[in-house]
Amino acid sequence: MSMLGRALADAFEPADPGDEVTARLLDAAYDQFCRMGIRRSTMEDVARRAGVSRITAYRRFATKDLLVEQVVRREFRRYFDQFLLDIAEARTAADRVVVGFVSSLQAFRSNPLIGGLMSAEPDLLVPSMISDGGETLSTVQQFVAGQLRREQEAGYISERVDVNLVAEMWTRLSASFLAIPSRVVDLDDTEQLRALARRYLAPMLEAP
Repeated sequence: MSMLGRALADAFEPADPGDEVTARLLDAAYDQFCRMGIRRSTMEDVARRAGVSRITAYRRFATKDLLVEQVVRREFRRYFDQFLLDIAEARTAADRVVVGFVSSLQAFRSNPLIGGLMSAEPDLLVPSMISDGGETLSTVQQFVAGQLRREQEAGYISERVDVNLVAEMWTRLSASFLAIPSRVVDLDDTEQLRALARRYLAPMLEAP
């Protein structure tokens, strides 16, 4: 599984608060990566920003890749926590589709780390989405399908809706918008995204 796929999968697990030094290193790494990018940042840069020695940093994270993965994992966990809060405020299944679609795209694009990497260092994240045997997309698809399955169990959408297929379509559509700039859809236009989701995505919840 790719780094991004592992970070996504781990984001669904309970958070490990760790110790104070680990938290400082993660905070420092986040700031460093946002300012300078991942490639231009070193473990020494992160340790210096966290106010700890290089040896201490390596005791917590044996490699830079492990540190990057933990920082990305934390950002995805924050995203999923906020996503669940956002859709909880919607009244209908269709409203939750609209809110979920819009908040997902805009949350990733506005995130200083994830959005910044997608625009400044896309070759670090985008290949992870398409060259890991589908593991990354599958992780997101399973999360979305799980949410839709809860809608079915609550009686909000028909049991005849294929939630796995719908989740697959939504996940691939969202991933393509994030990975490939659009000249038709303005991803910063909230109302346009809402209209798109209500017209094309919400109808997928209707029984065949």
